[in-house]
Amino acid sequence: MPKDPLHGITLERIVIALQEKFGWEELDRRIRINCFALNPSIQSSVKFLRKTPWARTKVENLYIDTIVNPD
Repeated sequence: MPKDPLHGITLERIVIALQEKFGWEELDRRIRINCFALNPSIQSSVKFLRKTPWARTKVENLYIDTIVNPD
């Protein structure tokens, strides 16, 4: 059974890591959601992503593809 690459990683930590790597503008370009475009913050993004499964999945996949498995 494959290990879950997100095990033990909070959604907040995921957003922080992606924001540090890409910045808000690039995050908005890669994943078109308003929480990255309009007055972005870590807290507002986490709040939105907790309530929006499709967006959370996109953010988690970007994290796995660029932070966990960058090759």
